[in-house]
Amino acid sequence: MWSSSKSAVGRWPVGRSALGVRPTANCRLPTALRRRPALLCLALLALPLAGCLQPLYAPAGFGLDSSPLAAELQAIEVDEIPLRLGHYVRNELIFGLNGTGSHPPPRYRLMVTLRERVQTPILDTVTGRATSATVIVDAEYRLVTVPQEVELTKGIAFNIASYDRFSNRFSNVRAARDAEIRNARVIAESIRTRVATVMAARMGPVPPPVVPN
Repeated sequence: MWSSSKSAVGRWPVGRSALGVRPTANCRLPTALRRRPALLCLALLALPLAGCLQPLYAPAGFGLDSSPLAAELQAIEVDEIPLRLGHYVRNELIFGLNGTGSHPPPRYRLMVTLRERVQTPILDTVTGRATSATVIVDAEYRLVTVPQEVELTKGIAFNIASYDRFSNRFSNVRAARDAEIRNARVIAESIRTRVATVMAARMGPVPPPVVPN
């Protein structure tokens, strides 16, 4: 028959846990639990600096949409641009000028004319085929008021994008299209920056942003 002593029934031996394992000095909390106080301290230290960052062309209010300059850029209507490259450039311009999805009444009209050419500077001496290509795009833009058609600014933006050519035809088509997309993004951003600079100069000096204490 089994017998149990008083020390084994109703209480655990001294120095042992409920599982019957003696705790050791190497028993530590998990790493995630030990790091939580440090992360909390870092978050509290960074909290006073949250209001000190001011984006480019940002207003002194709470959002970019409330900026007078942002409102002027959103009122720019981009004309249709032919061909596939023109489709890419127009979409990038619409998103860059008004990425909010709203449709305010147009007060300005932006017209863009594209010229694209492809050069093959490197040729394979064995096969005689081009191993790379360079896509050069010139974009002539013009911004006028609506409906007076008064010209506010005009200029030419350009960009160069290169890509490798392969023996596979579909790979070359995809690489050429990617180069067009890269050109469209750079050209649209260049036009947006120039137009925003002109619009900001017409609006006069912008007051400095208010930084909360």
